[in-house]
Amino acid sequence: MTLTAAYYTGKKQFAIETLAAQSPLAGEVQIDVAFCGICGTDLHVYLGHMEQRIGNHRVIGHEMSGTIRSIGSAVSGFSVGDPVVVRPLHACGDCSSCKRGYQHICQNLVFLGLDSDGAFQQQWCVPAHTVHKLPEDLSMQHAALVEPMAVAVHSVRRGGVEGEEDVLVIGGGPIGMLIALVAKHAGANVTVSEINTHRLAMAELMGLSTINPSEQDAPTALMDATGGKGFDVVFEVSGTQPGVDLMTAVTATRGRIVMVAIHASLASVDLFQFFWKEIEMIGARVYELEDYEEAIRLVADGAIDSKRLITGIKPLTEIQSAFEELAGNPKAMKTLIDCSGATAIQ
Repeated sequence: MTLTAAYYTGKKQFAIETLAAQSPLAGEVQIDVAFCGICGTDLHVYLGHMEQRIGNHRVIGHEMSGTIRSIGSAVSGFSVGDPVVVRPLHACGDCSSCKRGYQHICQNLVFLGLDSDGAFQQQWCVPAHTVHKLPEDLSMQHAALVEPMAVAVHSVRRGGVEGEEDVLVIGGGPIGMLIALVAKHAGANVTVSEINTHRLAMAELMGLSTINPSEQDAPTALMDATGGKGFDVVFEVSGTQPGVDLMTAVTATRGRIVMVAIHASLASVDLFQFFWKEIEMIGARVYELEDYEEAIRLVADGAIDSKRLITGIKPLTEIQSAFEELAGNPKAMKTLIDCSGATAIQ
């Protein structure tokens, strides 16, 4: 049996290739991939920012959903046909981070879909410990949002967000929007700062307060909106210097800043504000097992409007055009690649 896979080959190019299907090894399961979302990291790959890490012949993709096709030896707890998602982290188990219980940020972490082949293919063999079962009635399209939702759940948990706190999310892309929605679900008063008018409109449709820092003095307006207190928790998800400038300007006394974005270059940070207001800065990278389980619950319960967030679906054979369009489309939020042959947004 053969299957189709999309390989990133460098210089913003993908190649559709046919290869022989592989049986799962001991400790693995084989998954028929249904959908796989294009995430910000995938766009970094496409734009040439990660070629030293992934090379020029790699199947990327990790925001996926699918069903188990076959099960390798020494695997229990799964059945053929189970609907699943993959938590794409494979830790070494031996480094100091792993021994302290932080396997998700293992010092030798293998991120499936970056450091090994990922989900932009029809079938995918993965370690069984990375697989999470889904409720039987959960849409496979909506389930493809579980991985980015887990990023949001982990970030909000790291920030210790509580009900009635004032929360600012700087950057209204897919991850920023999900963080805002998870924080709102936790009972916080959430504002999204974003310059993309389409993303601002979507945030408002989802019941979030918004501000466009390109149209007004954001620090003044945001401080006024909190009665001069500032925000209890600020999430930096923009990856920009203006975002970093804003985060320290509007954080409340003893507030928390959660750094979620990947900054491609060194940012200048107003460290005086950390001293003056006793601000805490917290890093948030990927997710832990409990975050994945909570993300599955939130998606399955309809805590977010999954249909609204999915703004496009393309077949696997059109992955090249999907990346080209997403990179230049200000209206896009989350594009899914259909690896199975299903159709319209559900």
